[in-house]
Parts: sequence; C-alpha cells; structure tokens
Amino acid sequence: MPSSGPSAALLLLLPPLLLLRTVLALPLERGTPKQESPATESPEVINVLETDGHFREKLQAANAEDIKSGKLSRELDFVSHHVRTKLDELKRQEVSRLRMLLKAKMDAEQEPNVQVDHLSLLKQFEHLDPQNQHTFEARDLELLIQTATRDLAQYDAAHHEEFKRYEMLKEHERRRYLESLGEEQRKEAERKLEEQQRRHREHPKVNVPGSQAQLKEVWEELDGLDPNRFNPKTFFILHDINSDGVLDEQELEALFTKELEKVYDPKNEEDDMREMEEERLRMREHVMKNVDTNQDRLVTLEEFLASTQRKEFGDTGEGWETVEMHPAYTEDELRRFEEELAAREAELNAKAQRLSQETEALGRSQGRLEAQKRELQQAVLQMEQRKQQQRGQNSPAPGPEGQLQFHPDTDDAPVPAPAGDQKDGDPLEKKVPDQPPQLPQLDTQHL
Repeated sequence: MPSSGPSAALLLLLPPLLLLRTVLALPLERGTPKQESPATESPEVINVLETDGHFREKLQAANAEDIKSGKLSRELDFVSHHVRTKLDELKRQEVSRLRMLLKAKMDAEQEPNVQVDHLSLLKQFEHLDPQNQHTFEARDLELLIQTATRDLAQYDAAHHEEFKRYEMLKEHERRRYLESLGEEQRKEAERKLEEQQRRHREHPKVNVPGSQAQLKEVWEELDGLDPNRFNPKTFFILHDINSDGVLDEQELEALFTKELEKVYDPKNEEDDMREMEEERLRMREHVMKNVDTNQDRLVTLEEFLASTQRKEFGDTGEGWETVEMHPAYTEDELRRFEEELAAREAELNAKAQRLSQETEALGRSQGRLEAQKRELQQAVLQMEQRKQQQRGQNSPAPGPEGQLQFHPDTDDAPVPAPAGDQKDGDPLEKKVPDQPPQLPQLDTQHL
C-alpha cells in the first residue's frame, strides 16, 4: 500500500471530473519502482481530455462505477483528431521515459553489453498497452484508470492489519514491562491498568451508526432541529456538504463524530486515539455494508431513503459494540507476532555484534597506522640530523682569531708567507698593494 497521497476513503467519492483527476494522479502500479509511476503521464492526459467537449459532457454524466470499470474509456473513440494527436504524443513521451528508466535500471543490475528486450520489460508497467507504443487508445485510458484504482478495495483490509499489529505490539510491550518489575510493582501496575480500562468502558451508550437513534441525535444536537420532526430526505440534503447528490465516505464519517466523542477523549490517558480511528473506520464500513447497495462507495439519496425503511433502522438493540469488545487479534496471532519480533531482535543483535567487531578491528588498524606514522616521522628526523652532521664535517674550521682556514690541497689556496716575514696578527697570505709603486722624479736642472 502506498504510504502517501489521498486516502481510499476520499477516492471514488468525488464528482466525476475530480474523481478522474484524483484517481489518475495516484502512483499505485504494482511490481515497479515508485519513481516509475503513471502519475507522470496522468495529469497531462487529464488536461488534454478536458479540452474535448464531447468527452467532458460524457464525464459529467458518468458515475464512479463507469470510471472504475473502464466504460468511460470507450468514449475516447469519439474525441477530436486534435485531442487524439496530443494523446498520441503523450504516450510516445511516456514510452520513451519508461525506456530510459528501464535502461538505467538494467545498467545498474546487469553486466555491460547485455541485450535488453524492452518490449518484455514494458509489460511490467500496467498503466499502458505495451503492444501499441505510438498511439493513445481507449485501452490505454482503461488500463490507466484500472491500475490506479486496483488497490483501493484493499485499503480497509490493510488498515485493519496495521491496527492489529499496533495492538499486538502494545500488548507485547505491556507484558515485557510487567515481567521486568518486582512482584509488588507488578501488582501496582496491573491495578493501574485495570482502573484505566474501567474508566474507558464507562461511557454513554453508543448508537449503531446509520440507525434512527444515531441520525436523530445528529439532527438534534448538531443540526439543532426538533427530533420529533426528523426527515430523512432533509437530513441527507443537509449533510451532502458539496451538494453532489451523494454522501461520500468523508461526509459519512463526519456523522460519527458525536458517537466517537462518547468513548474517546484525547485528554484522557486511557483513551487511545489510534483506536478511535479504527472505530471510525468500522462505523463507516458498517454503514456502507448496509446502505451502499451497489458498493460504489457512494450513498445516493435513493439508497439512503431505502435504508430508513428497513427494520434494522429503528431496532438497534443495546447499541454499538466498540473496539475493546472485539479484540483485534487472537492469542495464537500474538504468539506468532512475538516470535517474529524475537527473530528480528536476534537478527539486529547479530548485526550490532558484527558492527562492534568491525569497529574494534578498525580501531586496531588505526592504532597500527598511527604507530607506523610515528616510526616514519622518527626516520625522517634521523635522516635530517645525519645530513646536518655531514654538512658540519665538510665545513672549514675557524682560525685563532675566527678567520676562515682553507684546506691546503685546494687549487685556490693562498701561498703562506715565509716564516721570518710573518708578524703576529698578520694574515697568512701576502697583501697586494692597492696602488702600483711610484718611480722617483729626476732633477733636470743639473743635467
């Protein structure tokens, strides 16, 4: 079941045009990924069909069953050529889109260079006719509607199953909690639970949904009318909120609010609002089963008036039996549910243990990597120190006064001065005079 989108309680209970638009917008095809939804094509199809006067006129005259069964689809043969051309183009675009999705899916799942039979793969998309990939025909519209409405009949059953699992989980957790307590604490917790259940059962009589007593209570307390002047036809018109000539599921469920408020109060801890929604669904199903004779999920005025003539309309016995009077599960179902929970818990524990072991292994690997990193850093440091030592050994030692000493076997080494000509403090090499020596001047007067 889809987890989002309009509820089944709302679908098939709308005026025909709105119904078709709502139904075709639902991505409910089976066996395909969610992104491969007919909703991509449906809104454009609806918009194009609305432009044709003949189809729109037939749609206004159709009922929900005509749309669901595909009877309306046959009117596609009479739409204008311009509209059919647009629909053909939409179908070609949809086929191209699905092919791209299929190619991407197959590329991700199969080996490269694998030949793909697109025609066979397109058959998994139930919202179009894969044999005709170029023109939009009546069969395409029929498939589009049927695919979108296929799961609606199963909505209530899925809701009941979800509620059953919710109730079993709640009971399972309650039992586990009691088992974790000491004897005195457990007795106190059980006493408190029994007190809550007692307060929940102490409520006014709940009228059978759709009965004369229930409708008269709405007539008097919600509509503010005299109960002695109750008129079924007037009641129907008053509660046909959108004036479409039928009571849909939402309009019916609105009639049960007064009865539900007798049992459930969100301020009370003993009242479970999930149970209230299940109660609302049970009430609606009861009315539909007894009033909706053609099972189209709509109550017409004729069906409503006919239901008020039956014996059951006025004879309701002791009233409506609420959820707590009809357990949602058996002890055997609860046992299987707990076994399933235990298996899932064991699987999760095994996964947690594997993850813990992998975390420890990663921690050890990280420690080894850190140790290797420190060793590398130490090796680099030692290499740098050796290089510095080698450079220090190759450098000349300073002289007594700090001047540089040159190695005697180098080509540019200066020749040392004779020992007798050296004075303390003189450099080892001879000084080159800054200027050349001057010759003595001759006295030319005596020549």
